[in-house]
Amino acid sequence: MSNENPVTDRPLMPDGYGVPTDSASLLDWADVERRLVESAVYWLATTRPDGRPHVVPRWGVWLDGAFWYDGSPQTRHVRNLVGNAACTLHLEDGTRAVIMEGTAGPTTPPGPALGARLSTAYRKYEDQGYTPAPDSWEGEQAGGLCRFTPTSALAWLSFPVDATRFRWS
Repeated sequence: MSNENPVTDRPLMPDGYGVPTDSASLLDWADVERRLVESAVYWLATTRPDGRPHVVPRWGVWLDGAFWYDGSPQTRHVRNLVGNAACTLHLEDGTRAVIMEGTAGPTTPPGPALGARLSTAYRKYEDQGYTPAPDSWEGEQAGGLCRFTPTSALAWLSFPVDATRFRWS
């Protein structure tokens, strides 16, 4: 997983959408990442083995350039990811959009240091009664931990003026 800043440019969109061709109003990744950190609900789209799409809302945290979330390995979306790690993650807001493509899947237990950081980040769900402990993802009885790593993203806060594409190497 890379913590590098992505390359930015304009997304490819059909003529008539009004997306500027210059780089004057491109979004800064730090502003988009702040929205990822602050969001409470994320939507994850995966592909079923027969090719049909599957979309599910997820709670999780954006940390170290990735989206971390947990849940049972028996869920449809995790089973989909085991067969095809390609997926899409986006925020709920279509006016101030963040749409990411990448890969996701189950991870190994995070260990004490990362587990503590994840637990701290998950505090945003305290009001909903969800507060995983730093060791929640350790051991045989632990909940499954998954990680989404982006390869590209589209974002805008004021379409089409600041429509920006982000790409990671």
